[in-house]
Amino acid sequence: MEQQSFAVITGTGSYIPPNIVSNRDFLDRTFLDANGNPYDRSNEEIIEKFEAITGIKERRYAPDDLLTSDMAFLSAQEALTDADIDKESLDYIIVAHNFGDLRADNPKVDMVPSIAARVKQKLEIQNPGCIAYDLPFGCPGWVQGLIQANYYIQSGDAQRIMVIGAETLSRVCDPHDRDSMIYADGAGTAILEATSSEKPLGILSHEARSDTNPQADYLIMDESFNEEADNTLYLKMEGHKLYQYALKYVPGVVKRSLEKVNIDIEEVSKVMIHQANEKMDQAILKRLLKLYNVTEAPDNMMPMTISWLGNSSVATIPTLLDLVRRNKMEDHTISGGDILVFASVGAGMNINSVVYREG
Repeated sequence: MEQQSFAVITGTGSYIPPNIVSNRDFLDRTFLDANGNPYDRSNEEIIEKFEAITGIKERRYAPDDLLTSDMAFLSAQEALTDADIDKESLDYIIVAHNFGDLRADNPKVDMVPSIAARVKQKLEIQNPGCIAYDLPFGCPGWVQGLIQANYYIQSGDAQRIMVIGAETLSRVCDPHDRDSMIYADGAGTAILEATSSEKPLGILSHEARSDTNPQADYLIMDESFNEEADNTLYLKMEGHKLYQYALKYVPGVVKRSLEKVNIDIEEVSKVMIHQANEKMDQAILKRLLKLYNVTEAPDNMMPMTISWLGNSSVATIPTLLDLVRRNKMEDHTISGGDILVFASVGAGMNINSVVYREG
């Protein structure tokens, strides 16, 4: 058979912030509804229901002295070491994020220069042929970065690409909004390299979709629920609508990505879904399996980190992948030939799915 070039992940890294914030740390919050009114339930009841729905027990916040670009840099260093490559050989650095560098004491969006340019600077890469740019695409940004990297490699334009997902959501959440308990910080990185093979491996296919009318309003920036607060903009979510949208469309996007390469769901070893909501992810997997007339998910098919890492947006999947590759997730491993699916849904609204075969 003729040799073909494939985009293969040869190294991963992640940065998991040391600051652990448990659900009990929110007991003294003043939670308000969208009209600015307090709830008629105690915080204990609010938090108990929140944990039952989302599966989140704790999350990680970045130290005050670290920015998104710092966490991206730290995860990138790990990935370079894991891949054992010369940093100067990188053709692209793609950084998925949504809010840039947000300082702990002044959480205003700072995206000039780009986060990717800052990461390249922190890595002290001198090569002007290493093109660094950002990718704001909601929570599916890192998976979209894989899709773009694959195109570069398939076209022959690149041999080595770094794709990073990094975010500090803790600095854009309204302290008076219950949804603030969902968000977390972190960073994850993957190195993709052009690899010649007679057998298909690495990225095999992808599928994506965007819906904006009216779905673009499901995740927006708006003022605090507390009318006495300043006019700072915070991340606001129509949680129920987002949940319904994800359940309706994510399974179909994943199925189409598998159909493109004639792979059945029973051949898939791992489904790595964006860690947004435990019940939502479980429901998505259940509906995906139902499309194949499968009633029960195989053991250990969907690794989850949301219970202890929360939702770190673009960082959730690369962090999850890194933990599994390093055997840091109990009962989860990846072996040669395994079929993996990376799938995400988020602001836009955007959905994407990548089918990947481990080398």
